[in-house]
Amino acid sequence: MLTATYTLVALSVEQASVRVSLQSLQKLLPTNFRNQAALTPGQVTYACDALQRLFHNCHWRKIDIFLIPAMRRATAQANSLLDELDALSDAAGHAIADVVARVNAGPIDSEAAVRQFCKGIGAFCDAMLTRLDREEHELFSLARTMISGEDWFAVANQMLAHDAYRQESRPARDGGPGDMADAMPAASLRAAERRQAAWAAG
Repeated sequence: MLTATYTLVALSVEQASVRVSLQSLQKLLPTNFRNQAALTPGQVTYACDALQRLFHNCHWRKIDIFLIPAMRRATAQANSLLDELDALSDAAGHAIADVVARVNAGPIDSEAAVRQFCKGIGAFCDAMLTRLDREEHELFSLARTMISGEDWFAVANQMLAHDAYRQESRPARDGGPGDMADAMPAASLRAAERRQAAWAAG
């Protein structure tokens, strides 16, 4: 079970990093945005860029790419939990869609618009933080008992290969964040899911 322990520790480190980013964005809202009658274009861009990075980081976590597919292969007992985790991700996606719609509607130049903008970002953070909690307190313990030693070894190898690939391709991938409205369409999400499935199968 050492491989399982090391793998879960690596996943927990990734979880902690995402959690800190989500909490930082949450704290930004009451401190800088909620009491304003309007937001400047720079404030909107800053928040949208942060949200886009978080969306990407949440969507490409190793737990989604490697652990959850291994759980689905190992047992049907986790299906209900995994469906509930998917529902939280869906809620986060709907929240992002609300933010995109608010940004596309025009300047955030009224108290109502500011509230709607902040509500969408807050809902995204809340849904993902709830998912992180459930993964750490429910999914990890279930995975430890349900996934075989051989499958843990395969997951660990896939994660190492993934890290090596990311390190090698980092110069090509690094760059500034793109337009938020172009980052979230359903077609892009489906493409990302197909790439996740390919990683898991590899």
